[in-house]
Amino acid sequence: MEVLRRSSVFAAEVMEVFDRSPTDKELVSQAKALCRDYINSRLIRAGVSWSKAEPGTLVPGGKLAEVSTILLRLGDELEYIRPNVYRNIARQLNISLHSETVVTDAFLAVAAQIFTAGITWGKVVSLYAVAAGLAVDCVRHAQPAMVHTIVDCLGEFVRKSLVTWLKSRGGWADITKCVVNTDPSLRSHWLVAAVCSFGHFLKAIFFVLLPER
Repeated sequence: MEVLRRSSVFAAEVMEVFDRSPTDKELVSQAKALCRDYINSRLIRAGVSWSKAEPGTLVPGGKLAEVSTILLRLGDELEYIRPNVYRNIARQLNISLHSETVVTDAFLAVAAQIFTAGITWGKVVSLYAVAAGLAVDCVRHAQPAMVHTIVDCLGEFVRKSLVTWLKSRGGWADITKCVVNTDPSLRSHWLVAAVCSFGHFLKAIFFVLLPER
């Protein structure tokens, strides 16, 4: 998948910043790498991945790869609880996928609504689930290049709205604290952490205003 391909050198550089306090730029680069990995996972699951398998964006066994695994696991829980919320995003927002401006504006509007009442890891995972759901819609509607737009858009949102919060928590590795064990009770723990994400996202789906689209 061309829009998701990144060199192993870049992936290694992104991973290495976990050994020190990451800069704003590095946090955004990590956010985008995690987004590409999340999207790739959801495209494969939806059966709309590219014809040829592409190398992953993250180094296996690296710290960012561990973060990605946790992010995907929590995303699974979120999508299990509200499966219809994170599917057919474009149809729910009633937008065309042929315009980069429309897709960007819609994604940013939803992102802003998700974090209206503050930032939690549950809401961060919700943001990634929205990005992936929208990316799946784009590929299904023959707009694969729009995936790159979504990744960049998420990165820009992280830069403007989430970087300060991420730095206060020590970076992306803090999300691993959301998973304390593999006990089935994890689902109840995750429900408590993520429940307020649903209200904000659902509000965005039904009340975000996108005139003339």
